Amino acid sequence: MGVTFVNVVIKKSPHARREETVECLVDSGAHYSAIPRMILTKLGIRPTGKRSFILADGSKIERDTAAAHFEFQGRTAPSTVICGEEGDATLLGVVTLEELGLMLDPLKRELRQLPALLI
Repeated sequence: MGVTFVNVVIKKSPHARREETVECLVDSGAHYSAIPRMILTKLGIRPTGKRSFILADGSKIERDTAAAHFEFQGRTAPSTVICGEEGDATLLGVVTLEELGLMLDPLKRELRQLPALLI
């Protein structure tokens, strides 16, 4: 398996004029997306909470979280985002992917439409 990067547009809200295109690593092992705090601040996106996270090495960190609006290939959705600090990776996590109706195809290393199930 390899890594997959995509460019997503981040905004404060669907109708916000200010936006930023950000290259993200698609991480199917990460719950939330992580965007550098500097970009979020520039867009007027402020933290609304704080959460603890466990890293792959087992260590724990705390990060602020916020709400941001994501756009990718004509799809748009609000999603929780981690306010990334210096040294943090810029990630597109599973929650945001699902909000956008997408999933990672690990063999083709591309995003595909997520089947919508109503159970």
